[in-house]
Amino acid sequence: MLIEFNQGKIIANHRDIMIKLEGDAKVTLQAQVDEVTLIGGANVVTALGSGLSWSLRLDNREQLQSLAAEIGIAIQE
Repeated sequence: MLIEFNQGKIIANHRDIMIKLEGDAKVTLQAQVDEVTLIGGANVVTALGSGLSWSLRLDNREQLQSLAAEIGIAIQE
């Protein structure tokens, strides 16, 4: 699944998530779904695991809901 937001693109499936940020640096964030948390209200995706720690704010709740449906995890309120 591909979700576009104002800072780049999210590519997700039931196993992992990859976020490609636009800009000169061409930053890519990646994590397995087991390491991902979706936080409602702020519309934030976080990843925390062995040697992994990042967070990213999405544009709106609909993007977060689409991601949750694709990767099969609940949004924490």
